[in-house]
Amino acid sequence: MRWVSGVLGLAVLVVTVGSVLRNLVVPRGLGSLLVRVLWRSARRLLRGAAAPFRGYDARDRLLVWLPPIVLLAMLWSWLAGLLVAYGLLIHSVSGLSLPDSFREAGSSLFTLGFASGARSRLTPLDFVAAASGPLVIALQIAYLPTLYGAYNRRELEVTLLQSRVSQPAWGPELLARQALVGTVDELRGLYEDWERLAADIGETHTNYPVLLSFRSPRPYRSWVIALVAVMDAAAMHISLAPSSAPVPAARLMLRSGFTALRDVARLVRIPFDSDPRPDGPLQLTFEEYAEAVAHVQRAGFVLERSAEESWPHFRGWRVNYEGIAYELARSLDAVPALWSGGRDFPGGPVAPRRPTDRRPGHPRGDRP
Repeated sequence: MRWVSGVLGLAVLVVTVGSVLRNLVVPRGLGSLLVRVLWRSARRLLRGAAAPFRGYDARDRLLVWLPPIVLLAMLWSWLAGLLVAYGLLIHSVSGLSLPDSFREAGSSLFTLGFASGARSRLTPLDFVAAASGPLVIALQIAYLPTLYGAYNRRELEVTLLQSRVSQPAWGPELLARQALVGTVDELRGLYEDWERLAADIGETHTNYPVLLSFRSPRPYRSWVIALVAVMDAAAMHISLAPSSAPVPAARLMLRSGFTALRDVARLVRIPFDSDPRPDGPLQLTFEEYAEAVAHVQRAGFVLERSAEESWPHFRGWRVNYEGIAYELARSLDAVPALWSGGRDFPGGPVAPRRPTDRRPGHPRGDRP
């Protein structure tokens, strides 16, 4: 029955090597099953550890450890698969017992050389195993700079956004803050930067799914929340002021943004309508939108359309990404910002805090 061991070992070897190649050598999101299983298991464990503390802050502190746990679990899963595969193959061709076969496979795979009692019966499998272990570890090490390069590009733009909208990000506040300081015309450059970043996220986060679990360095920042905030600001901008807004840049940013979110949704299996009707249902209500319009108007944003007139236009844009964004923010345990959906931990949405505008000449240094 040693042939059964050989067939089973070959099957395990093919699956393991295929997973390594799909994740590290030719990444196209095809190896996401392993990442998905490890991510869900580790997330469930960390969420359970945070449950007694309740609230977002405790969960955020623990979920910071999710990416390193997933990365280490990926490496050990591959090494364990290779150990099982080579152990079964050596058992089928060498005549050794199963314990001795696994002992020799481990000695070769990790280049320890302690299984010296069977050196006269070494086979080419021992040498292949000896090359496989260091090769997988080297590929994992080479994988990290790619991850951190994509992470740094993402977080640089998220951090830059803080000076425009504070944290957590919210689309109407982005417009309001620019109106307050007279930089509404500068939003064209922001939309262009986030169009490129959205395309980068759509490419890197689907090819390297573990990036989805990398959290921002600050607890109240999140790439999902930031992306939705810029998209909401762009949608409001062209809906409320169509003649003065940088319409081409805003439209391209919106298109790039919801295309990236749909690419991620396909990867993590979030259902969505690829061609929604402009008057399709939204969780965001008109009353919430009207309050946001009043908020930006009080800040000095010049309206060309009222809330009632602009609502169908804004709704036609938001219907393309709202459902995906809400589900993604919930599954990633993102900060509970305004207009980002519900969460399964206590507490309501957190509004961005606008810094005091202090100016010389006023008794307290505040804005007159």
